[in-house]
Amino acid sequence: MRLIALVAVVLAVLPGLLTAQDRYTVEPVSLTEWKAVYGRIEARDQVPARARLGGTLTRLDVTEGDRVSTGENLGRIQDDKLEFRLSALDARTEALESQLRNAEAELARGETLLERGVTTAQRLDALRTDVNVLRNELDGVEAERRVVEQQVTEGTVLAPLEGRVLDVPVTEGAVVMPGEVVALIGGNGFFLRIAVPERHASLLVEGDSIQIEERGATRTGTLARIYPQIENGRVVADVEVPNLSDDFVNKRVLVRLPVSNREALVVPEGALITRSGLDYLEVVEGGETILRSVLPGQRHRIEGRRMVEIVTGLKTGDKVVIGDE
Repeated sequence: MRLIALVAVVLAVLPGLLTAQDRYTVEPVSLTEWKAVYGRIEARDQVPARARLGGTLTRLDVTEGDRVSTGENLGRIQDDKLEFRLSALDARTEALESQLRNAEAELARGETLLERGVTTAQRLDALRTDVNVLRNELDGVEAERRVVEQQVTEGTVLAPLEGRVLDVPVTEGAVVMPGEVVALIGGNGFFLRIAVPERHASLLVEGDSIQIEERGATRTGTLARIYPQIENGRVVADVEVPNLSDDFVNKRVLVRLPVSNREALVVPEGALITRSGLDYLEVVEGGETILRSVLPGQRHRIEGRRMVEIVTGLKTGDKVVIGDE
């Protein structure tokens, strides 16, 4: 009997022994409602490396997935007609140089004859004109040769920017035309592009934090840009994510967007007691601790602490006994 009386006294005094740190006062907190959508990993800029010259693609140095730097050689296009034009221009140059040497010799002989009074000044002027004409023709051929040499140089396909090769639509040995795409380069960083139903358009704000689930981990990004044009009933937006993987471009990634806020009652997850499939909380009521049946909702992490939302069974101001978390 004495033992029973002692236990009764301890149980009566125990609620008063709970310290303030053992109790959690229930107050409404603001929770963010998240909308789950899928985003695609895309390059900020997708620039095609185009052929500047028509001809045969004799060498292709890149394939899909390669990383390239600005100005790097991606391939080589050869046009045999340019080599023939260079040979023809070289022949014309040699012929004009020979004619120029002969004309200069005739001019020197004419100047000597004019001093002796054998020829006329009119004949000497004609010889000077022939020399000037041949020199100008030789300059023109040299300029034309430089143009052809530049065209030969443009047979090298260059990377327009630093990044990753996304697509190579041609193969070595193919005939390409001027302006045809040899490789598609993605660079200047990668981001997530999302499409959100238009009913949520007014809730999106640039600069909001976005949750991204990638490889089983949750990361945080920033809503960087919202495009004003609605396509197929959806708003397109870009999300910046630090160190976003670019191993697979156009890969779909689960993204959670904040679309609204609501008030809810939450308690530390460790305070929840489950017995026989039912959930309870120890609540201090009238100086005593009682078990109250509750209906838990979603789990949240608030300020680094794991919390659980209580749908029914609690009211504002209730004091909940916290167990070991």
